Amino acid sequence: MKRGLLYSIAMLAALLMTFATAQAKTQFVTIGTGGITGVYYPTGGAIAKMVNKKKKEYGIRATVESTGGSVFNVNAVMNGDLEFGIVQSDRQYQAWHGLAEWKDKGPQKDLRSVFSIHPESVTLVAAVDSGIRTIKDLKGKKVNIGNPGSGQRQNAIDALTAVGIDYKKDLQAENVKASEAPGLLQDGRIDAFFYTVGHPSGAIKEATSGARKVRFVSITGPEIDKMLAKFPYYAKSVIPVEMYPGAQNDKDVPTFGVKATLVTSAKVPDEVVYAITKEVFDNFDDFKKLHPAYSTLTRESMLEGLTAPIHPGAMKYYKEAGLMK
Repeated sequence: MKRGLLYSIAMLAALLMTFATAQAKTQFVTIGTGGITGVYYPTGGAIAKMVNKKKKEYGIRATVESTGGSVFNVNAVMNGDLEFGIVQSDRQYQAWHGLAEWKDKGPQKDLRSVFSIHPESVTLVAAVDSGIRTIKDLKGKKVNIGNPGSGQRQNAIDALTAVGIDYKKDLQAENVKASEAPGLLQDGRIDAFFYTVGHPSGAIKEATSGARKVRFVSITGPEIDKMLAKFPYYAKSVIPVEMYPGAQNDKDVPTFGVKATLVTSAKVPDEVVYAITKEVFDNFDDFKKLHPAYSTLTRESMLEGLTAPIHPGAMKYYKEAGLMK
C-alpha cells in the first residue's frame, strides 16, 4: 500500500515537473496596440497570429492588448509591462530624444526599433453643419484632440499651434479616445475630431456613415509646410475619399502624417525579437493582405521612419535577408 502510494506521488511529481518545464520553455509576450476600431489592434493581432502558428518551434506565445496608444505603449514597454508596442514614428522620436511627455523622464535609451508598418494620416473630420471648412475654422468649436497618452493628441496640438490656435484657450477641447469620437460627432456633442490613423479605419467609417453629414478637412498651407520642415518625423499625406462614400468630399484630401512602428526594449531577448521579425517578413505577402492600410508596404519601407536603434534580434534577420549590411 505504502509502495503504491509512494509510486503515485513520484509519478505526480514527475508530471508536475514536466508541465513546469514546458511552461518555463514557453515565453509569453504581449503586444500593446490601441483602440479596437483603429489599425493598431488588427496589426498586433496579425503579428501574434503568425508567431503563434509556430509556437512549438519558437516557444513563444503572443497575445494582444488594446491600450491607450503610443505614449502608453512606450512607457509600458520601458517598464516591462509589455514586450512590444505599436507607436507612431513621432512618438518613437520624442521618447528616444527625451521630448514631449518624456521631457522630465529624459531619453528612453532602452527603446529599440523592430520595424515600421503602415503610413498614418492626421485626419480631421468635421460636421458639415458646423461650418468648418479649414483647420482655422476650429476656433471656438468643440473639438476632440485625443486622449492623453495617444499619439494623435500631439499631432493635433502641433497642427493647431502651427496655424495659431491655442487648444487650451481657443477651443472647447475634448480629450476622449478616438473610438468614442464618431459617436460624439453624430450625437451633436462635438463639431470635429482629429484621428491619426491608417486608412480605411473603422472609426472613420462610423463617423462618415451616420445621419449627420461630415467632411474631411484638409490640413495644408504655408504654416503647415513650416511645421513639416521643423519636425523630421512628419511628411505630407493624403486621405483617400473613395474609401468613405458617406463623406461629403469629391476628391482626396491633403494632410500630413507619420508611420506606425513596432518597438521593443533592449531587455527583450534577441531570439524573441528575431522570431517576430522573421515571421512578418517571411510571410510578407500574406501580411500585406491582412488590411488595406498595408497596400503600399514594401520590405524596404518597413525599415524607414525608425529613430531608436534597431534591436539586435531584428538586425540579425535583416542581415540574413540582405536588407541591411
